[in-house]
Parts: sequence; structure tokens; C-alpha cells
Amino acid sequence: MEKLTFYALSAPEKLDRIGAYLSERLSRDVARHRYGYVCIAMEALDQLLMACHCQSINLFVESFLKMVRKLLESDKPSLQILGTNSFVKFANIEEDTPSYHRSYDFFVSRFSEMCHSSYEDPDIRTNIRMAGIRGLQGVVRKTVNDELQANIWDPQHMDKIVPSLLFNLQSEEGTESRSPSPLQASEKEKESPVELTERCFRELLGRAAFGNIKSAVTPVLMHLDNHSLWEGKTFAVRCFKIIMYSIQSQHSHLVIQQLLGHLDANSKNSATVRAGIVEVLLEAAAIAASGSVGPTVLEVFNTLVKQLRLSVDYELTGSYDGSTNIGTKIIKAHEERQLQEAVIRTIGSFANTLPTYQRSEVMLFIMGKIPVPGVSLTLPSSDSGPEVTRMIQIMLLKSLVQVSVTNCDSRSFLEPLLSFSLTEDPEIRLLVLEILLSLIDRHENRPKFSRISIVSDISVLKLKLDKCSRQDNLFMKKHGQQLYRHIYLNCKEETSAQEHYETLFALLGLLSVELANEEVVVDLIRLALALQDLALCTDEPLPTYNRCAVHALAAAYLNLICQLTTVPAFCQHIHEVIEVRRKEKPYLLPEDVFVQKSKLPSSLDKIDADVLFLQSKITEVLGGSGYNTERLGTPYVPQYTDEDRLSKRKSIGETISIQMDVESRNSPEKKERTPAEEITFETLKNAIVDSVGMEEQERERRRQVVEKFQKAPFEEIAAHCGARVPSLFLLFRPPPSPSGTISSGYGQTQSRSVPIYEMKFPDLCVY
Repeated sequence: MEKLTFYALSAPEKLDRIGAYLSERLSRDVARHRYGYVCIAMEALDQLLMACHCQSINLFVESFLKMVRKLLESDKPSLQILGTNSFVKFANIEEDTPSYHRSYDFFVSRFSEMCHSSYEDPDIRTNIRMAGIRGLQGVVRKTVNDELQANIWDPQHMDKIVPSLLFNLQSEEGTESRSPSPLQASEKEKESPVELTERCFRELLGRAAFGNIKSAVTPVLMHLDNHSLWEGKTFAVRCFKIIMYSIQSQHSHLVIQQLLGHLDANSKNSATVRAGIVEVLLEAAAIAASGSVGPTVLEVFNTLVKQLRLSVDYELTGSYDGSTNIGTKIIKAHEERQLQEAVIRTIGSFANTLPTYQRSEVMLFIMGKIPVPGVSLTLPSSDSGPEVTRMIQIMLLKSLVQVSVTNCDSRSFLEPLLSFSLTEDPEIRLLVLEILLSLIDRHENRPKFSRISIVSDISVLKLKLDKCSRQDNLFMKKHGQQLYRHIYLNCKEETSAQEHYETLFALLGLLSVELANEEVVVDLIRLALALQDLALCTDEPLPTYNRCAVHALAAAYLNLICQLTTVPAFCQHIHEVIEVRRKEKPYLLPEDVFVQKSKLPSSLDKIDADVLFLQSKITEVLGGSGYNTERLGTPYVPQYTDEDRLSKRKSIGETISIQMDVESRNSPEKKERTPAEEITFETLKNAIVDSVGMEEQERERRRQVVEKFQKAPFEEIAAHCGARVPSLFLLFRPPPSPSGTISSGYGQTQSRSVPIYEMKFPDLCVY
């Protein structure tokens, strides 16, 4: 062998002749079953291949591969394994010169076939399968980086390689049951087929470039479909964990996009299959950190929301196509529910991988998908339209609870959200309040307000307090009145239960801890007193339980806020009233109301002043500490705005009716203000006609002023300016749009005079 090697190295042009001779001998020996000579010839070829790296090695390789093919075609396992081992050695050699005419198609097919071997003897079967896996690994190594070779990422190759690997990954259950004896194990720590397969699969994926990810993942999806492996979830999750950890991190979003596409394609498949795909998505999103979702963030959420809506519709209609034919699949409601929960969890998981600003966008996007009662029924289902709408609202709000971030500065998000807090459905109202809590809670104080109770010393709650920032002050100035109003109107709801009052207490508590400056504290105290008045008001059709609950809520909150303000006289008054209640009317305190069997009176007709918190007394004690007494002395009146269009309207006409608000922003303090004005067609018509008339007068007056400045002599203009300076400023200011009027189309039709920028002003008028 040494002599042969020396000869081949010294005369490399003879290599192809040597290869051809050995190949011929080996073919003859295989045919004659002389397996000893076969092994000698193969070993000789191997050693020559390892030793020689000259220019003319290509022709020798052809002979070598021809012999390997001959061995692999044999039906004897030992020869197949011998041929595979030689091929693996060859695959590890880096060749200097490219090969233009070499084909590996046969090897891909044959090694894939060996991976599926069903030989009777289990040990030999395992050896053949492992040889097949190593062979595939060799083919990948040899071809993946060689641009001249047939593209290994073509579907014809991938459809053989990937299922072969997955088949061996899947056979883990069978192999684990046959645990080897300790003697065998210690004899030689062999690598199991599953470990080898996983290593080979990871290597294949690790070599995948951007354009090849799809080629590698598509056969995986097909294999899981064909063998119904989504339903078990565990194997599918394991496969995609391997994929996500093996590919380059910047390509993660491609895998997620393919999963989303596959979910869409299976939208009429059974709920267990869809739930399996969603579960895999959940795991994949968790692995592929912040960069995972890639450029199509909203597309991801759009697909998931669409699946949620489809699932709700399937559950309520009972079929995938809206019809109830006998031939359609039977839909199991509990499976659809499990799918919906999985989708909601996945939405939350995806959102948690995003930066805060993108999460805010996602929240707005989901809000936009929530159907508004009476205006946009999302899924036109003949039988159960309102029920479908309600279910979709609940599911999407549950998704928002998962997504919500501590960043509620977006007015566009807050207004539609608050509007949903006034719907008749108690479950929807509760979800909206939960979302509000998660938006406001920045220091994780929410669990400390989980129960309504009178805490004599709030230091035991260990609240995390922070100074109110300028941004917080602006937020409360902008949205404070809306929040107070919704808390007030939620307390008026007859369908509110204990969890609603507990959530409202938590909301009041978080507002006091997270966003309260002096002005906000005053408003919150006024709100608590207004809630007490609401519970006393006989005009409101509130049941006795709700009245007692509102009294208890106001008491618990005033007990909290008085300790946060640290004004001793204020605390004293609150504690005195609470003590009197404990002795005389315990059913006005949370400890007696929010229990399983609460002992409530049949009615609350007569309540003495000594068990009530007095506005005059609170104003007096807080005024001595520098609080705004004028504001404190003004009872709180909720401001009714156009947001109520979502609250309790039944018909489309009522839903779209507009509540005009032309008073100043501080109008809540004005007692004489009517809570809401009934608007009819006539009043709207008159308002439009009046506003048009006012616009005409304003235009005419401005035209005269402009004409005067254009045509009058300079002396007259100078004298006029000296007398009436404000009229000059009219030239530089666009006309004020009359607030509160519906002027969307009318401003555009006005016949404008010469535009301001084209006017010729006297020199003294221009700065």
C-alpha cells in the first residue's frame, strides 16, 4: 500500500488508471461475493484518496464514487455501511479544483432510503439508518458550499432529506424503551440515531442562507401535516425549537412567516391541528427574541386576530362553511375554546418580544379590529350576529390584556377603549378595566389593591410611590376627566358585581399612587364624594347591593387617599365616619358588603349625616393645608360626551347619534350644566343652518376689512390702525372654526377672496 501510494504521488497522471483498475476489480469481487477482496480494494481507494490532492484527482474521484455506488446498491447491510463510511471520509476532504460534471442525486435518494430501513434485526436496522443519516450529512457538506454542484436546496432533494431526518427524530420513543444493559453501555458510549439525526438536522439548518430557509422549512410542515403530528404538539414543538435555535437569528422571522401562512392554509382544519400550529408559533416567538417578527409586525397580529374571529364563528355556527350539512365536520366547542386561549397566549407572547412603541401600535391595531355594536358586525352570520360580535369583543379584549403595556399616552387608543367600558355586557366592562389597570400600573402596585378593605395603616401595603412627572401631569390634564367620568358611570351600572367594584377600587388606587398631583387628588376626592351622592340618590334605579357596594367603595378609597395626603384633620374625619359606620351601619363598609353571604338591609331609605363623608367638612380641613377650596367645594358632575355613542345604544340610529359638547373643558365644575341634551333632527338642522349663516357674516366682514386695506389711502389706514389694532391681526389669522358645529364640508365650499399670501400690504403694516 505504501509503494502504491508513493507511486500515485510521484506520477499523479496515473491516478485515474489506478482508480479504474481498482474499480473494475471491486465490481468483479462484489459480483462473485468475494467480500474480503472488496474490503481490501475499498481500503486502498480510501487511502489513495486521503493521500492525493493533485490536480488530476477528479478522474480518480469518478472511479471512487462509482465503486461507492456499487456498494450502496448491494443488498448486504455490511457493504452498504462500508460504502457509506468511505463516502463520509470523501465528504470531509476539501478539494482544490471544482468539479463540473459530478452528480449526487443517486446518493441523496439512496441514503434517504437507508434512513427508512425496515431490516428485521433491530441492531442492523439501527446501523443502516445511522449510516444513511451520516451519508446525508456527507452529501450536504459536499454540496452546500460548492456553487458548481446541483443545488441541494432544491425541493426534489429537500423533500427526501428533511423527512428522512424527521422520521429518525420521531423514532425516539421506540429506541428509548429498549435501554441497553450497563455492560453494553460502558463498553462503548455510542451515539444514538436520534442524537446523530438532531446533529445532522442542526448542521443542515445552520448552513441555510436567507433564500434557503423556506426550502428547509416547507418539507417540515408537510411532514407534520402528512403524519398528523400537530395534534400531539410535543414533536412539532421540538422540531421548531431545533429549527429556531439552529438557523441564523436574523432569519427567524422567515420561519414565523411560514408558520403563519401554514396556519392560514389550515384555517378550515380541525381545532386541534390549528391549536398545535399556534402552540408551535408561541414557542418559536419565545425563542426568537426581539428581532423575530421582522418587518411584518402587523401581518402577524392580523393573522392571529383573523384566526380568533374564525374560531369564534366556527364555535357559534357549528360548521366551517356556515352551513349545517350532514357531510360537514362536527366542531367541538371545547376544542375551539382551547384554540382561542392558545391564540390569545400567542398574541401576548409575540407582543412581549416587541419594543414598547411597537406594542402601542399593536394595541391600536387590535382596538381597530374590535367590532362596534350596531355599526360593524364583523362576521355576517345569519343566526348569531350579536353573539358573534360579543364573543369577538371579549376575545380581542382578552388579547389586549395580554399585550397592554405601561404606556397609555395615546389619546387615539384611550378613547375607544373607555367607550367599551360603558357597554351593557359586564364581562366586557371588566376586561376594559383590567386593560386600564395594566396601562397605568408602572410600579407593580396592582396586586396591593386586589381586595377592597379599610386599611388602618397603608404602610403595610408597601406601595411604591414616585414623584409625578411632567408627562404624567399633562396626561391627567388631558384625560383625567374622561377617566373620572368612566369610573362614575361604571358605578351606575346595575349589572356590576364584586369584581367590578374591586377593579374600580384598584383603578382609583393606582391613579392616586401613579399619576396624582395636587389637582388630581382634589378631583379624586370630589369623585369619591360624588359616588357617595350617587348611592344616596333615589332617582337612580340601583339595587340595594349596588348602593351598599358604592358606599363601601367610596369609604375604602377615602380611607386610602386621606392617608396618602397625610393631612391629620382629613384623616380624623374619615376615620370617625368609618367608626360610626362600624357600630351603626356596617353594611356601608367593604368588610360587610364584599363577602359571600352579606347581610344587607332590604332598602337604604334613611341614612343619617353622621355616617356620611361631608363635602363641607373635607373642604374645610383640606383648605387649611393649601388645597383648592373652590374646586373642592364644587360637587363633581360627570361630563357626557360623544363617547357615549358606544355605551348602551341598541339601534344603528342611536349608536351614531352625536352628543354635542360646546362648553369649555372645565365644565364639570359648573353645577348648572345639564348632564346631556337630547338631540333631534330639528336641532341638528338648525345648528347647521345657524353655523352657515354665521360663517357667511364672518366672511363678508373679513372681505370688507381686506378690501379697505387694499384700496383705502395710507393715511386712513394708519389712523384706523392706531384706533383699532386688533382688526389688523385678523389679516394674519385664519378664520376660527366655530367649535361644536358640524362644519366638515362647509369650510371647503366657501368662495374665498384673494389669499392672504397674495395681498399687497403697505410697508408699515408688514413686519
